[in-house]
Amino acid sequence: MTESEEAGTGLTSKQQRQPGSMIFRIMTWLLAAGCFYLVYNRTEAAAHREGQTVIEYLVVFFKDADWTLWLLVMIPYSVFFFLVDSHATWRVIKWFNAPKIRLFNILPIRASAYILSLVNEQVGKGAMSLYLLKRHKVPGWQALSSMILIGMVEIYQLLLFSFIGVMIYYDLVVQASTSIPLPQILLSVYSFAFLYFPLHLLYFRGRIFPGSTLREKPLLHALRQAKLLDYVLIVLFKAPNMIGAVIVYTLALDLFGVEVLFGQMLAFLPVIFLAAALPLPFHAGALLLWTVLFPEFPEVGVFSLVMHTFFVLFNAVIGVLFLPKANKELFIDSPD
Repeated sequence: MTESEEAGTGLTSKQQRQPGSMIFRIMTWLLAAGCFYLVYNRTEAAAHREGQTVIEYLVVFFKDADWTLWLLVMIPYSVFFFLVDSHATWRVIKWFNAPKIRLFNILPIRASAYILSLVNEQVGKGAMSLYLLKRHKVPGWQALSSMILIGMVEIYQLLLFSFIGVMIYYDLVVQASTSIPLPQILLSVYSFAFLYFPLHLLYFRGRIFPGSTLREKPLLHALRQAKLLDYVLIVLFKAPNMIGAVIVYTLALDLFGVEVLFGQMLAFLPVIFLAAALPLPFHAGALLLWTVLFPEFPEVGVFSLVMHTFFVLFNAVIGVLFLPKANKELFIDSPD
């Protein structure tokens, strides 16, 4: 095939992908709009019961909050999250990509990735891959494989914490299941995830489907190398952030006048974070789930937007502080 034919084929392939991509974007925005519509209806109904408009209802909700104490809770947690997140990322990269890398090298790159994540989470991961390529000669696909491993562990960590919370506080989950059969849905998800994981380990260790070549792809390098102990350790490294989030959200809701139990947050927050991972604009899935799980307080949907917005913006501020060091790491000549 000539170069011109290859170019033509590539163009045609790109053109063929564009309609599918456009349809996907339209669908995600429509789903997000539907989520916001349902949240608005729930909030409007609550406001109507109080004899207020939606705006008046939300103004009262936010006006009564203790914003000073809220900042004193959120700022330390954001810094704590950054340090724990950076440490877990460093461990994975050290194990599977660059054995000589130091935590001090990861901090500025991880922080600067928070800035890029404001635009797109994948772009933030790309910055980490670029750093590993330039400074440690790690092929891009292998670096990305570590990000995939971290993402998988994050999902399983949320499922594990949620499972523990649901088992301990099952009655609270049943009480919250006024709109959807939440216990049945969650138990089905747990069953599927926990049944898949041993098969995942066996496959990437070559114990099943030995003739498969998929596991040999560079993109799956870290999954191929990871052992059960590695997964356990990564969960433990990242666990302080999940525990911290449960504590912070419990305290923050109390500061906004919404009384929730620690057990409710332990059972519900990991599920809400999973919903936030859905590819919907403005984390609309999590927004709706907040109002489903706390039907007496539909305003918590807007509360979740405030929490998320502050969190990502403050993390971006941390990134700005580290940006000069990150630029130096990314753009100076590679070390000998």
